[in-house]
Formats: sequence, C-alpha cells, structure tokens
Amino acid sequence: MVVEDEQKLAELLGSYLEHDGFEVSVVHDGLHAVATARGVDPDVVVLDLGLPGLDGVEVCRQLRTFSDAYVVMLTARSDEVDTLIGLSVGADDYMTKPFSPRELMARVQTMFRRPRATGKPSAGPAGPNAVNALEGARRFGTLTLDPVGRDVWLDGETVALTRTEFDLLATLSEHPRMAFSRRQLIEAVWGPSWVGDEHLVDVHVGHLRRKLGDDPVEGRFVRTVRGVGYRMGAGQ
Repeated sequence: MVVEDEQKLAELLGSYLEHDGFEVSVVHDGLHAVATARGVDPDVVVLDLGLPGLDGVEVCRQLRTFSDAYVVMLTARSDEVDTLIGLSVGADDYMTKPFSPRELMARVQTMFRRPRATGKPSAGPAGPNAVNALEGARRFGTLTLDPVGRDVWLDGETVALTRTEFDLLATLSEHPRMAFSRRQLIEAVWGPSWVGDEHLVDVHVGHLRRKLGDDPVEGRFVRTVRGVGYRMGAGQ
C-alpha cells in the first residue's frame, strides 16, 4: 500500500511496484490509509510523513494496533527528530526525499524475503510447559524464541513483536556469544544494500527492550557492547 498525497509520486511508486509484480493500493490521506489497511491487510506500507487528515506518525501508530506490515516512512525533511519520531511508533525503515524509486524497490524486495506471521502467537494449549518443550527453541532465562514459528514468550506469556524486532532478536540469539556491530545487524535484518543512519538499529533495540521489560544497563536479554554494538544476554 502506497500512502502519499503527492499524486504524481504516488502513481510513480505504484507503477514501479506493479511492474515488479506487486498488487498495489494507492491512497492519498491518512484516514483513508487506515481504513484501506484494515481491508487489504498489506504486507508493506510506503507511508509519507506529511499527510492530510492524519499525519504519517499517527497512521503508523494506528496501523501497529492491528497490522504487522513492514512500514517504510517517507519524509521530505532530513531532520533526525522527524525520523526518530516516525520510528518510535513502529516504522521499520525510512527514506528521505528525493530518493530513487529503484532503491525503494530494493528495500521492499528485501522485506518480502522475510516470513510473515501466520497468525497471533500462542503459548499453546499446555501453556508454559508446552513452550519449554518446543524443539529447536532458543532459551535465555525466562525468554523463549521459536525461530520456526516466529514466536516469542517471556515467563510463558507471548510477546508481540514486529517482524523487524523479531529478526533482530533472532539474529542476536542465533549466535549468542557474538558481539554484533550495527553494520552487521543492518546487513542481517535490512539487507547488505541498505544505506542510511545505522542508529536505526538503536531505535529498534530500544523497542525490543521495552517489550521484553529489559533494562539497558542490566541487559538481561540484549546487552550493549561498548564500542561495538549488541549481543545476546543470558537472561539472568
């Protein structure tokens, strides 16, 4: 779904996406965007920050109440504050105008290689015991991650993560003793061709920590490695 009030740009992006084989819905204001998203259940939303009706930040905030779509925020302003505000409500990525439509297509294609949740995560009929018995699950104290089902549990209760948050946690947990640089996490989650401010990683790590109830200083689940980046904590 393309949400852009500049009609020519919206049509251009829509045509690029359709040419690459995507089914595309194009809307030009925030209120229509939320209603359309409920109807079409998009995999990816290309979302302009400056929209009439509801701005992009509020649209993204509402989307996150019912959708796990990958959200790319578009902004005409390069002000870092605007970017971080957009990311703080659940946007996965951002691009500053002007940008190459081909660069946007490359990012969308990268995201389409990620699995999408098949439904709401569940602890299963047997509750925490079933979670603990999962074959192939990764466990860090009271945190359990199922890389196959893309589910996460904390103290036996499900944790609702966006696809980007899950992919960050899955990357860290796959090699729990490894200290990942921001660049390594960018390449693993956003793709090797991604270009932009690598502090994007810090924003999403902050979201992840809040959902896990993790203190940045203690780092039970996600530890900060000074001068390097992040690694998985032991859950203690």
